[in-house]
Amino acid sequence: KHTIKITIILISLFFVAQLIGIYVANVYLPNVEQVVNQTTGEITNKTVYNLPYGLDPPADIKPQESVISIIIALCVAVVIMLLLMKFKAEMFLRLWFTIVVILGIAIALNAFLIKIPNSVLISMIIAIPLGIIKIFRRNMYVHNLTELLIYPGIATVFIPILGIWSMVILLIIISLYDMWAVWHVGFMQKMAKFQIQKLKLFSGFFVPYVRKEDRLLIKNVRASSKSNKEKENKLKKVKVNLAILGGGDVVFPIILAGVVLRTLGLWQAFGISVGATLALAYLFYKSEKGKFYPAMPFISAGCFIALIIVYILRFI
Repeated sequence: KHTIKITIILISLFFVAQLIGIYVANVYLPNVEQVVNQTTGEITNKTVYNLPYGLDPPADIKPQESVISIIIALCVAVVIMLLLMKFKAEMFLRLWFTIVVILGIAIALNAFLIKIPNSVLISMIIAIPLGIIKIFRRNMYVHNLTELLIYPGIATVFIPILGIWSMVILLIIISLYDMWAVWHVGFMQKMAKFQIQKLKLFSGFFVPYVRKEDRLLIKNVRASSKSNKEKENKLKKVKVNLAILGGGDVVFPIILAGVVLRTLGLWQAFGISVGATLALAYLFYKSEKGKFYPAMPFISAGCFIALIIVYILRFI
């Protein structure tokens, strides 16, 4: 029952993040304005973006070019991460995470506060202390609540520059990489352990839990008449486990849902989020405790099935 509870919490966090992602993406949907050439009288359509903090995408960028750029950027990020892990540059990595976290939170918050004057500034003022607490103070509740905002904020930057089919290609590539990194080289496990043990943080959702026998031990120790020091020594032997879900597993389905929202509509985007969530639930149902699994192949499969259903319903 305890394991089921932890699983439900993780799946719920994932689904809420997807819904927030759709809302944030909807707020930042680009507008198409007609521009009249004063000399020729010719009318052309111009796409106007409203992303904050100067994050509007480059003009006339094509989805195919965006996929290549994102893949290159991810490869560079992985190489940089490996180098920084090797040279134990923990403080630099923490600062890097802090900047990304604050920006992601601020973008998402601004979507909720956008009708308030100076919402961009207010969102950043709120995001800075939340980001600092998350990275440097290690509070589980702050960590998971801010994760609900970070990935919708990050996803919004990529949604305007991708199309549905370019996103499908990207998901396939990411899924293949995830399988290779988890099952063949163990990179994801090493990176997760490095983040948790060395950086004292984790880019994704996590829920700590203890085994049944350890919970009984805690209960018995607390009820005993031993001194506080003896109790403390006993409790040090209790092993705390972590149920984790990586940030990449959360952000990529949000990006696809946002792209579908932009091109097809709201309920179609919601269908993508439902498909991704059901696929994640299936993975948790089939997984074994204590093992690492690449979540992206399952989540991508759920997204693809949902996308097929969306297109079938669209043409009925």
